[in-house]
Amino acid sequence: MPTERLSMRRIRDVLRLKYEARLSERAMVAALGISKGAIGSYLSRARAAGLSWPLPEGLTDTELERRLFPGPPATETVASRPVPDWAEVERELRRRGVTRALLWQEYRARHPEGFGYSWFCEAYEAWKSRLSPRMRQSHVGGEKVFVDFAGDSIGVTDPDSGVVWQARLFVATMGASNLIFAEARASEGLADWIGAHVSLFAALGGVPKFVVCDNLKSAVISADRYEPGLNRSYLELAEHYGTTILPARPGKPRDKAKVEQSVLLAERWILARLRNARFFSLAELNGAITTLTADLNARIMRGFGASRAELFAALDVPALHDLPERPYAFARWKRCRVGPDYHVEVEGHWYSVPFRLIRQLLDVRVAEGTVEAFHRGERVASHPRALHRRGHSTVPEHMPSAHRRHAHWTPARLLEEAARIGPATVALCEAVMAARPHPEQGFRTCLGILALARTYGAARLDAACGRGASIRARSVASIRSILQNGLERAFLEEEMERRPPPPHGNIRGGGYFH
Repeated sequence: MPTERLSMRRIRDVLRLKYEARLSERAMVAALGISKGAIGSYLSRARAAGLSWPLPEGLTDTELERRLFPGPPATETVASRPVPDWAEVERELRRRGVTRALLWQEYRARHPEGFGYSWFCEAYEAWKSRLSPRMRQSHVGGEKVFVDFAGDSIGVTDPDSGVVWQARLFVATMGASNLIFAEARASEGLADWIGAHVSLFAALGGVPKFVVCDNLKSAVISADRYEPGLNRSYLELAEHYGTTILPARPGKPRDKAKVEQSVLLAERWILARLRNARFFSLAELNGAITTLTADLNARIMRGFGASRAELFAALDVPALHDLPERPYAFARWKRCRVGPDYHVEVEGHWYSVPFRLIRQLLDVRVAEGTVEAFHRGERVASHPRALHRRGHSTVPEHMPSAHRRHAHWTPARLLEEAARIGPATVALCEAVMAARPHPEQGFRTCLGILALARTYGAARLDAACGRGASIRARSVASIRSILQNGLERAFLEEEMERRPPPPHGNIRGGGYFH
């Protein structure tokens, strides 16, 4: 194994003691603690480079090293052999299944005189380190919290069926203190993602300035390096707590290196310790997780001389923003187009909006107890959330005036209006509604029949309804045709004949004979 090269400062001491102090090599060994062979090697290199003491003024350590250790001639190494295109190697390694060994084999197949595999890997790593230097991140107290889901899950047993389902572990860490928060959630969906943040802020007792998250779909609906599209519910949460969401750049895990390390700790300190335990509810599981997380935060960290909990109290707590009066209530947003009946569909139920918005796109906010519709940022409708599907929630003010009038009709009111015209009209309206599966389906027909009284008068309409009933004609068109053609006159004459004569002093009437 080759000996480690001395620093340029020590080599300067070798040259000074040799040429200025004129010590023997034995005396130099005792003074510098360097082997005689090493001293002889450095002196030989200095003579070959034409160096003595004092060294030329302005000679830097870099130039001194280059002159003492020039390396093998370029013609013997790189210049005489083809060098791979490292950018192409980088692109190929990002493809699934491609390895360095495979690329080196292809390189040697094209260039049999090329470099060996060890040189190939070392040269690629050197190129990559120059291309993407790592930046040391500094974190201010209370400024950032990093959040993510752990890759591993933990089983929860359903107490009724015995089926084991997998819970997901949400992990967060503060940037300055490294305090860790962990909570098991049923899934990585939007509701659980938002709920985990609410629990996080409650546990911290305040709100950091920034939340740095990964590009999971519950947080980022369109990943972009410069303008990521955030989920609207997630933005609403941030606005409620007065914080800002900072998604990590796609494919840049170093942007959230803090939480990546904390996820690893959580998997080892929490999930690994609970691997043989059996839990029958999320509450029971989270109780165990809270205990282990508290123990982890109470451990003294090497290099800091303090625990995460102590650093959190000293660095983060004074800088956190206050919590709002009430925690955020989860709500889901969706885009809906208003139907021709001025209703929007939410989870199988239909909610009305002003009829002027027919065919418009609305933003609908679905909360636990309410459904609100917004048009261009303005709330245009609000309904209590219905618990049943396949129904309608309609506000009368949302309806056109003609529909509003129609909405107030009931079977009893229709028959009351028909009675003002005559008994035949009542009978016909009853027959129309009875012939439909639901009475409401006959409202339009009955209203059309009643409207004919404005044109033909109540007496003629009642007679036409009597004729229509006799021939089973129950449509508006049929009754109108009877009136237009005067076919109701026979029924009108029969009715006149059946009517008793008006009272008169010269007419004794039927009661006179009994």
